Amino acid sequence: MVEYGNLVVENWIIIIIAILIIWSTIWKGIALWKAARSKQRVWFIILLIVNTAGILEIIYLKKFQKKA
Repeated sequence: MVEYGNLVVENWIIIIIAILIIWSTIWKGIALWKAARSKQRVWFIILLIVNTAGILEIIYLKKFQKKA
């Protein structure tokens, strides 16, 4: 248990948040890299601005990424 002023946060919540941040960062990095390499400027900007815990990035990679 960690205390921040009056806020008490359980350790498992901190671990879940850390895992979500890592998960999202990995997918965002992959999607941004592929959008930039494919010269898909609009997708790059959308992926850069919108944070969806990796959901939008996965959809982009599966549905909208140009096949190499």
